[in-house]
Amino acid sequence: MKKRKFLPGKTWVNIVCALVVVIVIALVYILGIRSVVEQSVVFNVTRGASVSDVAEQLQARGLIDSVPLFKIAVRGNGGAVQSGQYDIPRGTSVWRIASMFAHGNIATTTVVVPEGLTVQQIKELLLADESLTGGVECGIGTDLPVCNLHDGDLFPDTYRVARGTSRLALLDLMRKKMVEMEQNWERAGRVAPKPLKTWNDIVTLASIVQKETSKVSEMPIVASVYLNRLRDNMRLQADPTVVYALTHGLGDMRGAPLLRSHLKIDSPYNTYTNHGLPPAPIANVGVDAIHAVLSPADTNYLFFVADGRGGHKFARTYAEHTKNHADWRAIKKIQNEK
Repeated sequence: MKKRKFLPGKTWVNIVCALVVVIVIALVYILGIRSVVEQSVVFNVTRGASVSDVAEQLQARGLIDSVPLFKIAVRGNGGAVQSGQYDIPRGTSVWRIASMFAHGNIATTTVVVPEGLTVQQIKELLLADESLTGGVECGIGTDLPVCNLHDGDLFPDTYRVARGTSRLALLDLMRKKMVEMEQNWERAGRVAPKPLKTWNDIVTLASIVQKETSKVSEMPIVASVYLNRLRDNMRLQADPTVVYALTHGLGDMRGAPLLRSHLKIDSPYNTYTNHGLPPAPIANVGVDAIHAVLSPADTNYLFFVADGRGGHKFARTYAEHTKNHADWRAIKKIQNEK
């Protein structure tokens, strides 16, 4: 009787190891390298969707070719998926898709809200941004802080948020940042230059400063002018307050000129006819304008006028201001002739 020949033990080990290596390489390729995504797409994972639901939707759109393999990849990344909007680039593997969904690597967008806009203008800006969703007004019966916004309530800034963020949610984020600014002021001891007393006073004057100049270096000087006028019981005579009154809070003349007759408009916001500050801010202000009011320049200026180069000329007396104003009219005439 012939004896059967068996492979040596080491040979079997080598074969098993080789098979394991092949299987691992195949899985790495199938899960981590191979892709059926032929072009970049946007995919929404809805809130509450199960892994099976997401896998079936991905397969239906041709982004994966195996539901079981996607589920394996999800398990390897923690076993769950997070809701949101995702950018899936061309050539993305199953493992990469599962990792994105598991770790919430959602698509983001940057929303820039400039300083000096009114609530109406900010809402118009957000409505024009197609990366955001929803409206800017609350539904009937909704009673939340974001539903009753006033100028001065929002903090202009650059916001990086998830694409598809609701416009109301972004407005509320801006509101909370301004609340944080007020809380920081309170923690610092509620110090304000006389005759200002309240946070509303600070933001109201800051809104005028914000509208008068875009030059950060000038803001403390402009703030000092208005503070000096308040202390001397002089009317502020700030054109932006008249614009605010004329436009019913929009804050933009839409290209129309501000006329001398406009300075007589009957409004508590008209600082040509009323002493003191307006009753509330006329715009939403940034940190530079707030700091300028809290730390104004030490001057005895009472007047300022444009200098024709993007800045202003400041004066201590009306006679000096009259001369500066004449210089500005001459510069403006030359600019108009050009």
